[in-house]
Amino acid sequence: MSSLEYTVIIGLEVHTQLKTQSKLFCGCSTAFRPNDPNTQTCPVCLGLPGSLPVMNRHAFELSLITALALNCEIAPHTRWDRKQYYYPDLPKAYQISQYDLPFSSKGWLDIAADDPTQPPRRINITRAHLEEDAGKNVHDDSVRSAESRVDLNRTGTPLLEIVSEPDLRSASEARRYLENLRSLLLFIEVSDCNMQEGSLRCDANVNLHIHNADGSRTATPIVELKNMNSFRNIELAVEYEVRRQATQWQKTAQKIGDAPKQTRGWDAERSVTFTQREKEESSDYRYFPDPDLFPVTTTVEQIEAIRKSLPETPAARRERFHSQLGLSQYDADVILDQGPELAVWFEQVSQLCGDGKTAANWVTQDVLRDLNADGSTIDQFPITAEILGTLLTCVTSERITTKSARDVYAALKEDAANDRPIAVSDVDRLIVSRGLEVVRDTGALDAAIAAAMSAKPDAVNDFRSGKQNAIGPLIGMIMKQVAGADPKQVRELLISAINGT
Repeated sequence: MSSLEYTVIIGLEVHTQLKTQSKLFCGCSTAFRPNDPNTQTCPVCLGLPGSLPVMNRHAFELSLITALALNCEIAPHTRWDRKQYYYPDLPKAYQISQYDLPFSSKGWLDIAADDPTQPPRRINITRAHLEEDAGKNVHDDSVRSAESRVDLNRTGTPLLEIVSEPDLRSASEARRYLENLRSLLLFIEVSDCNMQEGSLRCDANVNLHIHNADGSRTATPIVELKNMNSFRNIELAVEYEVRRQATQWQKTAQKIGDAPKQTRGWDAERSVTFTQREKEESSDYRYFPDPDLFPVTTTVEQIEAIRKSLPETPAARRERFHSQLGLSQYDADVILDQGPELAVWFEQVSQLCGDGKTAANWVTQDVLRDLNADGSTIDQFPITAEILGTLLTCVTSERITTKSARDVYAALKEDAANDRPIAVSDVDRLIVSRGLEVVRDTGALDAAIAAAMSAKPDAVNDFRSGKQNAIGPLIGMIMKQVAGADPKQVRELLISAINGT
């Protein structure tokens, strides 16, 4: 079978739950309570006769913040539409959404290119619009009847749907777009983006543009992928679907071009996509303006006030970390991917110790390792930014070595684990009590070097003959004898003594 040339075309539809206490059109709670089904409902979100919706102003303000952070144009006038379809988890048999007059459109989000030597890729955003969520079908295959039940707690929860243009060209780009979008939503504090609780969900529209011999291109039917509950699964599902469509095209040639659009699910256990149904067109939903809700107008003054109040975006902070603090893109990404709390904490450490790179090394290695080990968050971490910044100041000022700093860090963690309160003053106490200050008296080092050379003459001769590793045991002896000695200084003085210089 001849090789097939094609271009991958991907567009993403991201639904994020806005951080509000009540639902979009009623006062019911949006709290996540999976063990208390159907306890957060009322006549409005259940669509009972005679009930009338009222828009949640805070949800609309959060959606405006997001749209402006995504560089969208804001419409001065928007309205609500009814999207009609029937599922068991949609009690009204329609969803209140926006169709032809969304409140925002024509935005963009930059992501890193697959090739790190290339400039960032700009992914255009078609629109961002508000809508209410449906409920949730709960399937129980453990019982004989394989029951399916409906939990309507999520019904009416405010969602912001962010629709990209089909500008993504690989599964890895799709993942980076989602990671950047999630980071932005967290930093502007409009959503908690918890995928396990359904606060961030994504559908991917995937097809191929086949390169024909005559220079023309033929598009395969668009497939919408669903049931993807992690960024990794989204990447895997898109990769699989690209391979499946390419294989299908080679088997059936032009016939696939006549196939209808379809919706496919993702089976994470088998790592395959599977057919669910033919994909609906917008006409199938029979949109029409909702007669129970007033249109919404937004003034220029409101938009500018929100624009001026926008917090620093992850992209701007990443650039500042690179240009002002000297961080690599990798270090900046690791810190920013953890969310705004860790980024603020890191900056506090960096300002205290005066060395961004040293602070980044400790935060991305030691601190994140410990947070991941016990599943805690930075606000629960016993070693505060002030304590770590003070400890790292002792390193950057060369009062102690990095090795000694890790000894102090471990002692502080041990105290905290034993419920002993720790404070900034404990850094100095531990350094002094353990004799960890860098030795400035070269006389003590000279004596220790002479003793080590006398105790291990074979190692000295081996080093003189070119065996560089032979110096290791000598350095070890000296470090044990002189607490707080700087390994770099010890090595330099030892080599000088061996060479007789």
